Amino acid sequence: MISPTPARGGFSRRRLLGGAAGLAAAAVLAGCGGPATAREAGAPRRGGVLRVGVTGGGSSDSLDPHSPATNPDIARVVSLYEPLVRWDDDYTLQPAVAASVRPDPGARSWTATIRPGITFHDGRPVTPDDVVATFRRITDPADPKSGAAQLETLTDVVVVGDDRVRFVLSEPGPVFDQYLAEYSCGIVPADFSVDRPVGTGAFRFESFSPGQQSAFVRHDGYWRPDQPWVDRLELINFSEEDARINALLSGQVDAIDQVPLSLTEVVGAYDSISLLTAETGSWLPFTMRVDAPPFDDVRVRQALRLATGRGEMVAQVLSGQGVAAGDLYGRFDPDYLDPRREQDLERARDLLAAAGKPNLSLELVTSPIQAGSVESAQVLVTQARAAGIDIGLRRVDTSTFFSDQYLQWEFAQSFWNTRNYLPQAGSSSLPDSPFNETHWNDAEYIRIVRRARAEVDTARRGELVRQAQRIEYDRGGYLIWGFPNRVDAHQTYVGGLTPSRTGLSLSGYEFRKAWVGA
Repeated sequence: MISPTPARGGFSRRRLLGGAAGLAAAAVLAGCGGPATAREAGAPRRGGVLRVGVTGGGSSDSLDPHSPATNPDIARVVSLYEPLVRWDDDYTLQPAVAASVRPDPGARSWTATIRPGITFHDGRPVTPDDVVATFRRITDPADPKSGAAQLETLTDVVVVGDDRVRFVLSEPGPVFDQYLAEYSCGIVPADFSVDRPVGTGAFRFESFSPGQQSAFVRHDGYWRPDQPWVDRLELINFSEEDARINALLSGQVDAIDQVPLSLTEVVGAYDSISLLTAETGSWLPFTMRVDAPPFDDVRVRQALRLATGRGEMVAQVLSGQGVAAGDLYGRFDPDYLDPRREQDLERARDLLAAAGKPNLSLELVTSPIQAGSVESAQVLVTQARAAGIDIGLRRVDTSTFFSDQYLQWEFAQSFWNTRNYLPQAGSSSLPDSPFNETHWNDAEYIRIVRRARAEVDTARRGELVRQAQRIEYDRGGYLIWGFPNRVDAHQTYVGGLTPSRTGLSLSGYEFRKAWVGA
């Protein structure tokens, strides 16, 4: 029930892919100036500094625990703060700040019991009042945070004991604990300020330069007495993959997230580098705004979906490291339909003709927000051309992509980590979702999702979830072509990092588990 600075060296993806396979790759790697021999991590040990290169970020980077958007934001949030319950590497719910979170009879309320002895970075114990204040901050109607929409059925959080709080809901909430497990629900003190970012996480704040890097030191009072292992954690932003990989190969960082999947074999062949590969429910969608022409015509949305060759996309963009998807998220949800949608260029052309747009021209906004995003946009351009669709690419940097324009792009991309279906729908597929990138507002769909999230009977809830998926499959605004594996990399002297199905890189960005060998 419960849950920068550009690197030195000449590494270039274009050079790597344009050379004579292994010989060219070896020549490039030899010029990177990396360590000549591998050094093993050995047994867990305390001490040292862990330097991590993280994809994306920009001037809008934040330390706000309740509004992370980019990968560096998420990595900082996971390091500094913790929710009541959390998803582990197997994507099962485990206790965190709470020792337990349990539904009361009928699931119209849930009771959380705070873990004994847990403290904030400043030494103060976590109290029920802090939990109450945390959720009031998240759901503040004057300034709602990114998790507020998922908590719309939360009517009150009340203290019911020295170590307990009760979440009172407006309707039954049989999966409410899944919402509490989001990394954007970290528990903070009642007097919290972003200028003084205090949480219960394994690391304490030291410094932060938006768009560049941040530094943290070990929280000696952490409730897991054997963690974290390292004394200091440094997170460094990299908006370009070449710089990120070169920093790893030249030894400027100890680990990076998101190795481009087309380069995993080459990077993994470097003696001093270990790859960390995980099967995830992450997804890289194309987003079509259903309230803006031409995507306000469902036939156009379906034509784009039918023009997409998903197997080819997985092969070319992911180098086979992932599986094809059929325009639905929630891969690990027990009620996931696992649909297929085969490329059908003739049917796509017929739909466009019926919509009065036989020679459709579009602009697609792309950005290196996640490994594979720009490459998938390039492949889609070629595939769509065969259906008579001319797509022009507009590439922007990550700061521009996630600016105030982010939720206004008419045809763009996004990235999401693993979630079950109902929590994901609450984040992205309802009119009041914080990240409704497609402006999806379907009355029948809304009605079914709201019924599903309040249905206590597991079988009936499952059928409602499947109905919602069928609607989104037929007329939604997402083009979801695949579920990529997450491939990260680290120096061989880094230990403790394990594959995570959460979709978050490097053990779910839980650097408390990592150590640096002597």
